[in-house]
Amino acid sequence: FFFQAEDGIRDTSVTGVQTCALPICTTLYTVPSATTAIITNIVVTNTAASAATFTVKINSIDILSGVSIAANTSAFFDLKQVVPATQVVAGSASATTVNFHISGVEIA
Repeated sequence: FFFQAEDGIRDTSVTGVQTCALPICTTLYTVPSATTAIITNIVVTNTAASAATFTVKINSIDILSGVSIAANTSAFFDLKQVVPATQVVAGSASATTVNFHISGVEIA
């Protein structure tokens, strides 16, 4: 099960990407009400020819803060983070060429 983090649509067969730029923190995923989510993986890609930085927050708490990502690369973060109903995963980046992909499961 993958969260689609782009437009709020969640589907068991959909993967999603969200682009955003600092200092604006964009909602990547909101846990539906009466649901618990377990985030298992975050992939961040930088498609630009220059380095960038990014931040990922869960419920306003930085879990990845000001992380550098080289040009034309991806960074992979494996975790087991339980996120209760209605909490938000948000991200920001220093360039619009930084994309986020969040994987996990929703438990209703």
